[in-house]
Amino acid sequence: MVSVEDLKRIVLFEDLTDRMLENLLPMIQEASFEERQIIYEAGNRADRFYSLKRGKVLLEAELAPAIIISLGAIKPGYSFGWSALVTAASHTSYAVSAEPSEIFLMPADKFLALLERDHAMGYLVMHKMSRILDNRLERRTAQFLKVIIKHPEITRLLGM
Repeated sequence: MVSVEDLKRIVLFEDLTDRMLENLLPMIQEASFEERQIIYEAGNRADRFYSLKRGKVLLEAELAPAIIISLGAIKPGYSFGWSALVTAASHTSYAVSAEPSEIFLMPADKFLALLERDHAMGYLVMHKMSRILDNRLERRTAQFLKVIIKHPEITRLLGM
C-alpha cells in the first residue's frame, strides 16, 4: 500500500503538505515490472502518469528500424509519462524497465481534476513540473547540439 512517506520521496511531490499527499493516495496504484518489460509504447494513449519508487526505467525512441536511442534514464523519486499531464495525446517514446521496478501509476484525468479543485496544490505541482521539464529540456538541447557538432553525418545515416 502506498503511503504519504512514499510520496514524499517523489521529487514532483516534495513541496506538498501531508494533507495534499493524503488526497493523492486514493488514486495511486502500485505496479511491479520485470527487467525489460515495456511500461508503455510510443503511440499509446497517454492517460496515466508514472513515478518511480524503486528500480530504473529507460525512455527510448526508435529513429529508424535499426536505430533505437535512449532519451534518458529515470531514477527512483522521479516521474515520467508527462504527456498525460500536458496534452491528451499519445506517448512519443517507449518506457522500459531496465531492472525490476516498482512504479506508482496515477490516472491523469483524476490527478488533473484534483489539481483543478485544489488550486494551491495545483500551483505547487505545476510549478515543480515546469522546473523539472525546463531542466530536462536544457539537458536534451545540450545533448542534441553536442551530437550534431560531433557527428554531422548523422542526417545521412538516418536517410534524410
